Amino acid sequence: MSEIIGARQAQRHKTRRALLDAALSLLEEQSLGSLGLREVTRVAGVTPTAFYRHFRDTEELGIALVDEALQSLHGTVRSTLAASGDAAQRIDTTVELMAELVREYPGHIRFIVRERHGGVRRVREAVAGQLDAFAGEVAERLGADPLSAGWSADDLLMLARLYVDHMVMTVSAYLAAGPEGREWAAVTHTARRQLRLIHAGRVNWPAVQDRLRHADG
Repeated sequence: MSEIIGARQAQRHKTRRALLDAALSLLEEQSLGSLGLREVTRVAGVTPTAFYRHFRDTEELGIALVDEALQSLHGTVRSTLAASGDAAQRIDTTVELMAELVREYPGHIRFIVRERHGGVRRVREAVAGQLDAFAGEVAERLGADPLSAGWSADDLLMLARLYVDHMVMTVSAYLAAGPEGREWAAVTHTARRQLRLIHAGRVNWPAVQDRLRHADG
């Protein structure tokens, strides 16, 4: 009996995987809002009835893709936070991690970039919720850094969101650059310079805040 149950679970997982992969391949050329259920099942090689055993509709399939795609992004965020070395080394590591993410998961990244401001509200909200959660985690880690001494919680979250937005912007630029070459190298160069600028702002922000407070007084 356990072997039968195991075989059914394996088949169920295989079908779900086929549906997700089919959707990703179709979403290379279109948005989720224009994706048809029958189109997905045809590419996946399953019946529409099989689709409904896994998802209620294409919106729910899209949310599943958000969860799957941002798992990869979450791993990159964790690796970025754990990077060691001086500021320049951490910046280089961060940019390389973003480039590697695009190399390994281009379909997932393309989907997130497109649907972040797409027309399917539930999916758009799912992306926003995940990115907010990432920003919260980054803010927490930044708060433990001695460099953040004296920072308010609001300022830490502002900085964290800036880092997360920069990550999304950079992976989007890598996708647009296409195969690795001159344009890809240009994205790398720009991403490093932007992170250096953010870091410089971070180092000097407390002093700027003090000057603004004195000016207001």
